[in-house]
Amino acid sequence: MSIVIMVGQLILGLSILVILHELGHFLAARAFGIKVEKFYLFFDAWNFSLFKFTYKGVEYGVGWLPLGGYVKIAGMIDESMDTDQLQGPPQPWEFRSKPAWQRLIVMLAGIIVNIILGIFIFWMLTLKYGETYTPVANAHYGVVPGKVGIKMGLEPGDQIYAVNGVPIKRFEDITNSTVFYDHSELDVLRGNQQLKFTVPKGILNDLSDGGIDQFVDRDPRSQYMVGPIVAGSNAQKAGLKQGDSILAVNDTPVPFFDQLQSQLLLNKNKAVKLSVKRNGALLQLTSNVTAEGTIGFQAMRNLPKQDTIKFGFFGSLPVGATKAWSTFTDDAKGLGKLFTGDVKFNKAVSGPVKIATMFGGQIDWLRFWSLVGILSMVLALTNLLPIPALDGGHSLFLLIEMIKGKPLSDKFLERAQLVGFVLLITLMVFVFGNDIFKLVMKH
Repeated sequence: MSIVIMVGQLILGLSILVILHELGHFLAARAFGIKVEKFYLFFDAWNFSLFKFTYKGVEYGVGWLPLGGYVKIAGMIDESMDTDQLQGPPQPWEFRSKPAWQRLIVMLAGIIVNIILGIFIFWMLTLKYGETYTPVANAHYGVVPGKVGIKMGLEPGDQIYAVNGVPIKRFEDITNSTVFYDHSELDVLRGNQQLKFTVPKGILNDLSDGGIDQFVDRDPRSQYMVGPIVAGSNAQKAGLKQGDSILAVNDTPVPFFDQLQSQLLLNKNKAVKLSVKRNGALLQLTSNVTAEGTIGFQAMRNLPKQDTIKFGFFGSLPVGATKAWSTFTDDAKGLGKLFTGDVKFNKAVSGPVKIATMFGGQIDWLRFWSLVGILSMVLALTNLLPIPALDGGHSLFLLIEMIKGKPLSDKFLERAQLVGFVLLITLMVFVFGNDIFKLVMKH
């Protein structure tokens, strides 16, 4: 059932983005008196569609190939590669008959809609939920580094208090994307020592599979108690009860949750001795550890107190817009890293499988709309790329036409569109294949 929910959320999210993107092209074309022949969610390759109907001269439908969508604009070489109508003289209702500036607006309209959508989503999320964060002053026990952070030299309990000399006020700023893009210098307090660490250039490659938690855990280091026990688990068989405090594993103190996890992972498929405090009494229990390094209970973590800032209707707009713009600029920086070689292409791309797992197997509307907002900004940036089959490619050719004072030849545009479309299909196949490969290797 979780897979169905995961795929359903992916399809719903992408459908919203594609329909609104193409609606931008559609409305701009109609505003300039340009005839639109088709409006499709997904591609009706080889003229096969799952559903279609005609209304006021426009064919609306859902194609079978879920690689995006399109509007077929009369007098334009697009994804349909239909060039027959270009053989005759230009008609006043065709795309090619309109001034270059109008055609440029039509091409950019989908990108503009995606940007507006992203800002709107983050605006509404900020209005509803505000901004919740952990003041770094409340994170008394520091950070829990992942394997990438440990490789850098970080240790559990380190307190990262500044990035590039600027003091951190929110714990979440430690995992802000700018930390990774700018090879930042971290100021760290370890006991009474003040240390400095520099984020290495290749860190984005290392984080591509495991995520930000491989740098440091998103939550601060915390103490814990035994929570609900899984029925029939090793924890239940050992006699653990909700509310117990585990003091040590095999006589190794484990006051923090990450220490408990580490000790259990070190003893996978083994029996361990647990020193447990219950109602002031000290007990000695023995439990088997699974192959995954667990014994079967949910931990109740004593996380630091968080603060929430609430905003009014208009006050939340600049906050939401800033979040949307940060997503856009972060993605642009990521693309820059591809060209400089700091990030490998197969590490940077995420296909439908990876995106579906980000939505998750349960319905969480905050996460759903946050991801749709992020993907809307990603789609806007992607379509700005100067690849012939994308809006950015069409826009580039129109800018060249405006500079030259005359249009590029139809033959050139036709060939460029074909090359661009083949390139996009190749990239999509590679991305999907890379996604499947990662999934297989992970399991």
